[in-house]
Amino acid sequence: MVKPQPKRRYVPIDMSAYGALDGEWRKIGLTAPARKALVDAKLYKVSDLRKITLTELTELEGISKSSIARIKVIMNAKKISFR
Repeated sequence: MVKPQPKRRYVPIDMSAYGALDGEWRKIGLTAPARKALVDAKLYKVSDLRKITLTELTELEGISKSSIARIKVIMNAKKISFR
């Protein structure tokens, strides 16, 4: 039997701080909910995705299939992979 993975915990931050933290995500064209989910999970740039698995990314509220596809394209271009 496979143990269920615990949900990734995040700490919401002040909305005025998002503009300073989601710049890289904004550049690659992610939606506002996806950018917010990534920043809340303390993932501020593409290289930070090395810290998590694809499953953990898909479990973040606000991350859509199209956001994941876009993220994968950028990760492949930068030769970065999930944990």
